[in-house]
Amino acid sequence: MIPATTEGLVATGLVQTYPVGRRLFGPVEHFRAVDGASFHIAEGETLGIVGESGSGKSTLGRMVAGIEAPAGGSISFWGESYAPVGSPQWRRQRRQVQVVFQNPAAVVDPRWTIHAQVREALTTHETLARSEADDRAQAMLTMVGLATLGKRLPHQLSGGQLQRAVIARALVLRPRLVICDEAVSALDVSVQAQIINLLLELREKLKLSLMFISHDLSVVRHISHRVGVMHAGKLLEIGDSRTLFEAPQHDYSRRLLAAIPADTPRQRRERDLRTFGALP
Repeated sequence: MIPATTEGLVATGLVQTYPVGRRLFGPVEHFRAVDGASFHIAEGETLGIVGESGSGKSTLGRMVAGIEAPAGGSISFWGESYAPVGSPQWRRQRRQVQVVFQNPAAVVDPRWTIHAQVREALTTHETLARSEADDRAQAMLTMVGLATLGKRLPHQLSGGQLQRAVIARALVLRPRLVICDEAVSALDVSVQAQIINLLLELREKLKLSLMFISHDLSVVRHISHRVGVMHAGKLLEIGDSRTLFEAPQHDYSRRLLAAIPADTPRQRRERDLRTFGALP
C-alpha cells in the first residue's frame, strides 16, 4: 500500500506507452514501457530501482523527473500534483527534481568552465547578483571535492571529476529529489565507490531523497534503503534492501539476484540456499 504523505514523492499506477507502428487499415500499436508502477520515496530516503536493460527503469525515472508526462497514473510531489509538462508551474517543480545521467560528458558544454556551468544553473532559475551566484557555485564545487578545479574546462577533468561537477550543477539548485540514472556505471570500480560515498554524504548533509537506477545490484544494495525490481515494464516487488536481497519474493527477483558474482564458492552456495531453498 502506498502511504498518504506530504513528505516525499508518491507515484500511483504509472503507465508509459510509445507508438511502434500501424497495421494496414488498423489502429496505431503501442509498446507499454511502464505498466502500472506504484511506489513512494520518503524525505531523505534512497529508493533503488534495478532491472535488466529494457525493463523500463529509465522511462520510470524520466516520468518521476517530470521530463515525460505519464500516459496513465499520477505523481504527487510533497503533496502537490505534477503540473502539465511545459507549464510555468512545471518549471518551478522541475527545479526541485534534478537528474544525474550516466555520461557526464554528454550533458556539459565543452566551451564553458565548470564553475560557469554550475553558476549558469543558478542564474537560469533564480534572480541573483553575480557575486552571490559565484559564491554559491564555489561552495557547491567545494562540497563535491572540486574546490580548486572550477576554472577548468570539461575535457581537463577525469570521468569521476566530471561526474562530481554534474552532481554539483544538480545540487546547487537545492532540490528535494535527485534521480541518478546509471550515474556510476561508466566509471571505474574505485571511482564508483568514491561517487557513491559522496552521494551518501550529500544525502545526509542536504537531507536529499534519491532515486537510484542501476543494473548493478551490488551498488544498489549499498546505497539504497529500499529496492524495487522491474521487469518488462512492471514493478514486480519493492521492499527493504536487506530483506529483498536476502529473501526475494518474486521468481524473477531470485534469478536476478542469483546472477550477482559471489566472492567465494561457499558464499555462492549459502546465497543459493537462502534464495532458492535448496543447494544447486
